[in-house]
Amino acid sequence: MESRSSLASLSLAALGIVYGDIGTSPLYTLNTIFTAGLHPVPLNPENILGILSLIFWSLMVVVSFKYVMFIMQADNRGEGGIMALLALVLGKLGMLEKRRILLLMLGLFGTALFYGDGVITPAISVLSAVEGLQVASPVFKSYVIPLTLFILFVLFLFQRKGTASVGAFFGPIMCVWFFTLALLGILAILSEPHVLGALNPLHGIHFLLANPWLGFLSLGGVVLALTGAEALYADMGHFGRKPVQLAWFLFVLPALILNYFGQGALLIHDPKAIENPFYLLAPHWALYPMVALSTIATVIASQAVISGAFSMTNQAIRLGYAPRMETQHTSEEEIGQIYVPGINWTLLLAVCALVLGFRSSASLASAYGIAVTGTMTVTTILAFIVVRRLWGWGRVRGGLLIAFLLAIDLSFFSANLIKIEEGGWFPLAMASVIFTLMTTWKRGRVLLAERLKRDSIDLLPFVESLSANSVTKVPGTAVFLTANPEGVPHALLHNLKHNKVLHERVLILNVKVQEIPHVPAADRIEYDALENNFHRMILNFGFKDEPNLPKILFSQKILELDSMDTSFFLSREMLIPKAGSRMALWREKLFVAMFRNSGSAVPFFRIPPNRVVEIGAQVVL
Repeated sequence: MESRSSLASLSLAALGIVYGDIGTSPLYTLNTIFTAGLHPVPLNPENILGILSLIFWSLMVVVSFKYVMFIMQADNRGEGGIMALLALVLGKLGMLEKRRILLLMLGLFGTALFYGDGVITPAISVLSAVEGLQVASPVFKSYVIPLTLFILFVLFLFQRKGTASVGAFFGPIMCVWFFTLALLGILAILSEPHVLGALNPLHGIHFLLANPWLGFLSLGGVVLALTGAEALYADMGHFGRKPVQLAWFLFVLPALILNYFGQGALLIHDPKAIENPFYLLAPHWALYPMVALSTIATVIASQAVISGAFSMTNQAIRLGYAPRMETQHTSEEEIGQIYVPGINWTLLLAVCALVLGFRSSASLASAYGIAVTGTMTVTTILAFIVVRRLWGWGRVRGGLLIAFLLAIDLSFFSANLIKIEEGGWFPLAMASVIFTLMTTWKRGRVLLAERLKRDSIDLLPFVESLSANSVTKVPGTAVFLTANPEGVPHALLHNLKHNKVLHERVLILNVKVQEIPHVPAADRIEYDALENNFHRMILNFGFKDEPNLPKILFSQKILELDSMDTSFFLSREMLIPKAGSRMALWREKLFVAMFRNSGSAVPFFRIPPNRVVEIGAQVVL
């Protein structure tokens, strides 16, 4: 009985976090298909039924089958999302180096596209909700943009407070939202029940065959009904597979289908309702409450995407694809609730620029599809490696399934490529910039590690060479953080060279982030006792673990450490770019700039600043 109540509560929570994005798609999808772009679909009953059929079967195949039933099985120890999937593929498969690099590039570009989604979702969602005011009265038309910008500013300003205090309300509010979607849809369907004929896939097939080019282009609008599908997979780790699946099939999917078909019934009955079919489903007296409810729902949807961007950034930092950034924890109970100021304000500027540049949800829709379909395509490609190498599926079985899913993804993606001039350039440009930054950082860190390793001294011979009286010892423990546990840390060498002393006990500490979400406590610590009271310890973390070094070090029983008698020594390298190295000079300069502006290891590892000594060194790349 207790497990059932827990499953119900988790499913309710999933409604508020996971389904906000896809749940607010009815605000703009049909309006965009029939009015926006250079090639809107002509409004007539046959086309309406064809589009509804395409939306229904897209939801069934792409969301229900591909994501909810299939992709969610490819979890990385319970965690989902493209970064977790990439880590799973790269971490467990022994593949040729060229193939690994290709998959890495694909995964990173898919991750970069996710940030494009993180910018567009708040802009299009909140703007489409506020546009309901001009349906209620034309006098509000001039207030739509300012009010949208105000709501977005408040939303991003609130991020530093965290979502723990209001998260409990997200589920019930979205429950009301989906119930309202279903109710409005049912009332409209009752007036035109033959709209349910669109459940027959022949309507969609007939529409595509009768209008090949127009039908192809319409897929760029149909995909708007699928936005947020990636969130089902990405947020799986928060709630587990079953609650997400249960919420989808029992609540979200029926509500979405009823509302889309209700809008279609309204358009068949009154084609003039294409002005805003979502809001015109409601009676006139309910318009203002609907605008309020829609705005709250879109804010919740935006919150989920923003939180996802924070989480994705945090994972990228720990996996070595992004420099350290200031990260604040907004909840003492939930380790995953974080706030990254740099990402937050960058997203806000980009979102406001989108709203001011496109000025309507219909125009923004042109920029939306590429980010979504690009990420979907990359996920499918990575899933193929999983089913072949990890699940052991045969070439025929795995190949046919992935080919089927990839054909659908590429159809949607290519249909959206046509809209590059209308706004699709934005997520591609943004993804290209982020991809360049991530690959430059990863490559630069590899070259820096190789350079430091080449210039370092082997640790064991160095420790053996230290006789009892060869150097002055001072009381206490010195912890030297190093990326290479086999070599002598540069900070130790510089401390010995300039201060000519060593602490009575020296701990060489290396932190490794594994390509799994969480490392069990039993596998956290690797320890070696060396000569002359030197010790070497490796701390293993997952990419979703919190690397709180003092908490781990002062609680472990292998090596007793006194927090008041322990100092942490860190190296602070000053990089100098050099022409003719293994990375283009402009990328070297970019890496150096990122390195100089990256956050300190002190707050990242939660080390008390008054226990830290930083020693600088120049390194020529």
